[in-house]
Amino acid sequence: MIYCVDMKSLTPQSEVYFEMINEYKQAGKAIAHFNISNLDQARAIVEVAEELKQPVIIGVSEGERAYIGLEMARQIVNELNQEYNVPIFLNADHTYSFEKVIQAVEAGYDSVIIDGAKLPYEENVELVKKCVDYVRSYESKKGVRVLVEAELGYIGQSSSLNESLPEGVSDENLTTSEQAKDFVIRTGIDMFAPAIGNVHGMLVNAPEPKLHIDRLKEISRAVDVPLVLHGASGNTDDDLKNAVDEGISIIHINTEIRKAFRDGEKDFMEKNPNEVAGYKFGKEGQDEMKKVVRAKMELYSE
Repeated sequence: MIYCVDMKSLTPQSEVYFEMINEYKQAGKAIAHFNISNLDQARAIVEVAEELKQPVIIGVSEGERAYIGLEMARQIVNELNQEYNVPIFLNADHTYSFEKVIQAVEAGYDSVIIDGAKLPYEENVELVKKCVDYVRSYESKKGVRVLVEAELGYIGQSSSLNESLPEGVSDENLTTSEQAKDFVIRTGIDMFAPAIGNVHGMLVNAPEPKLHIDRLKEISRAVDVPLVLHGASGNTDDDLKNAVDEGISIIHINTEIRKAFRDGEKDFMEKNPNEVAGYKFGKEGQDEMKKVVRAKMELYSE
């Protein structure tokens, strides 16, 4: 499905955002989510999105927000929405505290992810419910909607290249359908990110673990909110497409595009050791990153 939506407003567009997520889900497709650390990466993502005429979600984690600037990330996406003719949404990715949720919401982000996955179950529920209650109160006062997502089941926290699985990641921590249903009902979240074998980061000397599609199918039947797949870097096309077919509505990629961007810049600098103009090697990083972004967006929309 192709959208031609007027995104020129500088206010949060979460109603449009949520409608698109659900329409993509109903069409058996998923919206791509990519993280950024700078403007080069943001432009690479959005240029591909415009070429393919697809909406895209730009994510910034706590670390990325600290580097770019909380307000600056919002301004960058505002400007991109003015310049390009596709819907671009801004997500406060992996937010670990109530205080950081407040900051992102008040800065005008379209959505926020509360990540309490490393906490004991009841503490995770308590944190997420507290954040949801705050967001709903904020929405009533400001007349805007902010989508709230949360995670259940630990999949690691780093987007690095790893020699082995992150400590604490195992099949024992996969989300069950019973947990998923209880969590969604008790917290009131808009979107839910389960652990189904997905892992943050990428393994360098081994293939990524296969996704547990049967577990995803059970979860999809148990909850009535859109499902989000985190840690999808390195997973096979078949696994990702099967995940979309079984209800995943948004797919997060970070490590894979970071590696492509780095490798593009590195290759250029090795061939041009005396070059110091950042925009020249930045362009090479963009070109390599675009290859990954294009392949993922085309896959999710088949």
